[in-house]
Amino acid sequence: MDLVSFAIWGLTRGFDPEFIPSYTVFSSPYLPATEDSLGRSIRITIVLSLAVCLPFPFFAENQPNVSLDTSETLFTVLTAINTCGYDQELNGSDPLRAQIRSEVAKAVQSTPGAQDAVAPMCEFYREHQPPDSSRDLAQYVSLALDLQDPPAFTPKVTQAELPPEAVGVAAFVPLMQAFYQKVGLHAIWERHRARYAELTDAYHAPLSKMTFDTEIYLKLPSSGYLGRDFQVYLDAMGAPGQVNARNFASDYYVVISPSSNLKMQQIRHTYLHYLLDPLALKNGGSFKRLEPLLDQVKSSPMDEAFKNNISLLVTECLVRAIEIRTMGTAKTPEAERQKSLDESDQEGYVLTRHFYDSLVKFEKDPAGMRAAYSEMLAGIDMGREMKRTAAIQFAGDAAPELLHLARPKSERLLLNAERRLAAGDVEAAQKMAQQALDESQEDPGRALFILAQIAVRNRDMEGARTYFERALQMAHEPKVIAWSHIYLGRIFDLKEERDVAVDHYREAVNVAGATLPEAKTAAERGIEQPYEPPASARPQQ
Repeated sequence: MDLVSFAIWGLTRGFDPEFIPSYTVFSSPYLPATEDSLGRSIRITIVLSLAVCLPFPFFAENQPNVSLDTSETLFTVLTAINTCGYDQELNGSDPLRAQIRSEVAKAVQSTPGAQDAVAPMCEFYREHQPPDSSRDLAQYVSLALDLQDPPAFTPKVTQAELPPEAVGVAAFVPLMQAFYQKVGLHAIWERHRARYAELTDAYHAPLSKMTFDTEIYLKLPSSGYLGRDFQVYLDAMGAPGQVNARNFASDYYVVISPSSNLKMQQIRHTYLHYLLDPLALKNGGSFKRLEPLLDQVKSSPMDEAFKNNISLLVTECLVRAIEIRTMGTAKTPEAERQKSLDESDQEGYVLTRHFYDSLVKFEKDPAGMRAAYSEMLAGIDMGREMKRTAAIQFAGDAAPELLHLARPKSERLLLNAERRLAAGDVEAAQKMAQQALDESQEDPGRALFILAQIAVRNRDMEGARTYFERALQMAHEPKVIAWSHIYLGRIFDLKEERDVAVDHYREAVNVAGATLPEAKTAAERGIEQPYEPPASARPQQ
């Protein structure tokens, strides 16, 4: 293979140090800030000694993107509903919430025309309050996660692609945009960014420890492929007792508000899904024989999604088993764990007990979860589980599942294509992405971006270039646009067309802004110097 082809192939196979998996440690008081004077989260990458006991393929994948941040878009959406009467847990919130509400109220009173902007926005808010008050915040969080930066607040996806709970409040956006401009909300945001940074400080060390401990327990380094993110957002304007978690394709989001309870258990629940969901996809063929269990749990109180999808049920049961195995300390009475297993059975998560027993063996085995996963599935005795489940008296209700898919059920091809690609099943990913493109029912930009990544893996430089360029013509997701420019920049660098490459890197910087720090860093590196494959990517002489 010639050097250029080898380098292109290496773009998504771990030869670029930017994509070597490692553990991410967030900023602490003992480390100097490197992003800005507000002390926002920084990320320091360290390669652990764990690498010496894991096979090379484990580390031939891309670097995970795990981050803690704040968002002006999220702040704007939540401040808008606060202005309109969203008062959930106001007395238990950080004082910053009341302070911002007061400043906004004064701005509305003192700014000519502000009342005219607020009135229709608040009328809309009141008309769209759900009967279940816990869903009030949830629908606006889903909406915020699908909006780009202010002042435009452009949707990241089409109306048809919005998550179901956000569809009903999508018309809130232009009303909120007028409110944002009229009251000068950006100035209020800037005034309190330092305080927001202080609030995130409490989460840096616990979040870092949680991700580290979880990966050590699973013996599974987070091996995210390009664009795979786990993002925790903190905002003071929400109810501190609520946690909202969302999953879109390979991206996972957790939105929290500051409180004395750091909610690390809920964040870890979502992080476990982030790590384990790709394994379920990779072993999809093993689930068919487990489907009869779905009929057995139809009358259980758990979320309907788990009653209709055996893969989702299996993953949730494994997540719960890990949580029960690792709850408390080594001195936690086994009876307490058995009580949690009984509760899982009664809610319908009937495979939790099987995985709990399997984890006892797993903890003593040097093999990681990636190797043990298929064995755990194969070890499910369907006759025994069917008989045991038939005897369970299900509870009348169950706690709602924390993590929700942030896209409508109809959007399946690209979701599965991205998951197949992450699992290394290139052929299946290509078929799904091409089908989505041919049927024109899903985002063509995302479909083309997936096909471009597949061309890179197949060492097809010209094919990759064509797909990335077509993706830029049709994409509306900032991540797809930014990374398409970065890849094109690298391709043109390898073709020694430096001027064209730099143009692409600059475009990527403009798109990435502050919301895509990894893409921005990669693009800025490309502007500073031409892309060259690392020494490890060069063919042996």
